[in-house]
Amino acid sequence: MTSDLQHRIWQHKNGTFEGFTKKYNCHYLVYFERYDNVFRAIGREKELKRWTRAKKIALIESANPRWQDLSEDWGRQILFPRQSKAEADAIEASRQKLKIPGSS
Repeated sequence: MTSDLQHRIWQHKNGTFEGFTKKYNCHYLVYFERYDNVFRAIGREKELKRWTRAKKIALIESANPRWQDLSEDWGRQILFPRQSKAEADAIEASRQKLKIPGSS
C-alpha cells in the first residue's frame, strides 16, 4: 500500500526498498488497484496477502494476461512531434536550473 505508486515502483526497481521484490529481484508492476480510502486499501492488501499463489496469478491474468510491466513508460521523456531528443534534453535541463531548492 502506498500513496505514491510511481515513487514506490522506482524504489523497487532501484533496490532501495527492502522486502520480497528486492530479495527475489522482481521489477515489473503487473497489477495494482486504486482506493480513495486508506483503510480499504490496507484491508485489501491484507486480504491479497492471505491468498494462495494460484489465486493471485488468476487475478493478475484476468487483468493483465501478458504480464506486461504496467510501469514501463513511467518517467520516460515525452517528445513532441518533430522534436529531437537533444531539444527535449535541453528543455529539461533549463527547467532543472530554474528550480529553487526547498520548493516543490
